Amino acid sequence: MSRARERIAAVRRGVDTLPSPNIWHWPEVYEVENRAQDVDGEIWRVLAGLVDWTGRDVADVGCGDGFHLPRFATTARRVVGVEPHPPLVERARARVAELPTVEVLAGAAQRLPLPDASVDVVHARTAYFFGPGCEPGLAEADRVLRPGGRLVIVDLDVRHRPYGDWMLADLPSYDPREIDEFFARLGFGIRHVPTLWRFDSRAQLSAVLRIEFSAAVAARALTEIPGLTVPVGYRVLYRDKPTGLVRP
Repeated sequence: MSRARERIAAVRRGVDTLPSPNIWHWPEVYEVENRAQDVDGEIWRVLAGLVDWTGRDVADVGCGDGFHLPRFATTARRVVGVEPHPPLVERARARVAELPTVEVLAGAAQRLPLPDASVDVVHARTAYFFGPGCEPGLAEADRVLRPGGRLVIVDLDVRHRPYGDWMLADLPSYDPREIDEFFARLGFGIRHVPTLWRFDSRAQLSAVLRIEFSAAVAARALTEIPGLTVPVGYRVLYRDKPTGLVRP
């Protein structure tokens, strides 16, 4: 089973701690992947246009080993990373040890270890919020957001080629229309963001593809990408917590 299929299947089964075999088993390779992703900063530009975290409190749900925490910390008042996998919690804490405004807590998206109305922004990137089944996490995000706060979800876009084709090869039953309709029903806006991944070597590219896809799909992908760059599309979903009536 591919890494993406495992995560999505776990969400739909309501599993408490969602497996992320890529970063759980190969954190050093995942670090290479993080550094290769979105080299032109398109996702960060879209996020900055959707929500201003300057001087505000941010929660990064499913923060992994904390790769994105320092970026938020450059302007946020306080940043809290939440991660369910203990080894990644420790790695994240080591990464931000010198950042006094950042902390990392062990916890799941369905039960965030944060007080009610305690943050202004909840950010999640390719973590937990994959569509139907993630309602408990959405409810938790609303609980911890202050009125008017914003939840932003960054996820991969299977409509964007070639990366989306590889994802669908491992996820033949995945229906992007179903996912879009699910989030639209729940009041989310959406931005489609084309990005570019760039690697330093073919060895790096190969290692990353092999932790993201089944062996057959990874081998196919390597034949379709002759160089060191990969076009990859994302969807950025966003929704505000109501300032008046409580969301049902």
